[in-house]
Amino acid sequence: MKLLRYGPVGQEKPGLLDSSNTLRDLSGVLSDIEGAQLGDAALARLRAIDPSTLPAVLGQPRIGPCVARVGKFICIGLNYADHAAESGAAIPTEPVIFNKWTSAICGPNDAVEIPRGSTKTDWEVELGVVIGKAAKYITEAQALEHVAGYCVVNDVSEREWQIERGGTWDKGKGFDTFGPIGPWLVTRDEVPDPQNLSMWLEVDGKRFQNGNTKTMIFTVAQIVAYVSQCMSLQPGDIISTGTPPGVGLGIKPHPIYLKAGQTMRLGIEGLGEQQQTTVNA
Repeated sequence: MKLLRYGPVGQEKPGLLDSSNTLRDLSGVLSDIEGAQLGDAALARLRAIDPSTLPAVLGQPRIGPCVARVGKFICIGLNYADHAAESGAAIPTEPVIFNKWTSAICGPNDAVEIPRGSTKTDWEVELGVVIGKAAKYITEAQALEHVAGYCVVNDVSEREWQIERGGTWDKGKGFDTFGPIGPWLVTRDEVPDPQNLSMWLEVDGKRFQNGNTKTMIFTVAQIVAYVSQCMSLQPGDIISTGTPPGVGLGIKPHPIYLKAGQTMRLGIEGLGEQQQTTVNA
C-alpha cells in the first residue's frame, strides 16, 4: 500500500493511493497515519479494504508528511563509503547516529527555509524507514519485521551549524522544514529488497545525486537492530539511513550550497518524488 496524508498544514487527513494513482480518503476508516495504525494487524485491516469503496479525493490537495506525530527522527551519518570520502571523513566502523528534531518535519513539496544568515544549506536524498512495531534489543534477523514501510527523506543540512559551530551535528540538521518526508509511506510488502533502490536528487534541473541503497555500508536490517541496542523504538519513529555522494559540501573544487528561489527534486525507486522550493526564513 501507498499511504499518505493530505490537506492544509495541521489539518491533514489520511489517504491511500490506489493502483490507478487515484487518491482515496481514509478518514472514515482511521483517524490518521500514525504509530498506532502501523502495526502488521492494523495494516492488514487496511489492506483488506477494496480501495474503490473509498471516496476519491478531487483536485490537487497539498500532500503532508506521510506519518503524523513522529516520536523520534533518527538519522544515520556517512552510511555510503563514497559520501564519506567526499566529506573527508573516515568510513565508520559502526553506524553514526544523530537526530533531526520532529519540528523539522514537513510535507514533501512544502517550501524549505534557508536559515537566517545561512550560506551553507545543503541537500541529501535518503531512504526513510518507518517503524511499525516496538523494538528493543532485537537482532538483525528480526529487524525488518519491525518495519512498517519506507519513504523518501530529504535530510536538509546547514553545514556551518553542523560542522563549524561546536558540539554535535544535530544543530545543523534540525532547522524548521529540514525534514521533508513522503509523499507516501510505502508498506514493506511492496519493497521486497530495500537494499536495491535507486535514488536521485536534482537542483534547478541539474542532477547532483545518483545512487542506490545497495552501496550502503550498513543495511536497513543492521541499522534497525543496532539502533534498538541504543534506544527503544516505537511505532511511527523514522530512521533516515544516509545519503549517497553528490551533496553540495562534496563538490570540488568549491562546494555549492542552496540559496532562496531554487528548486530541489528528488526521488527513490518505488517511493515517489519530492519537490521543494527554497525560501528565506
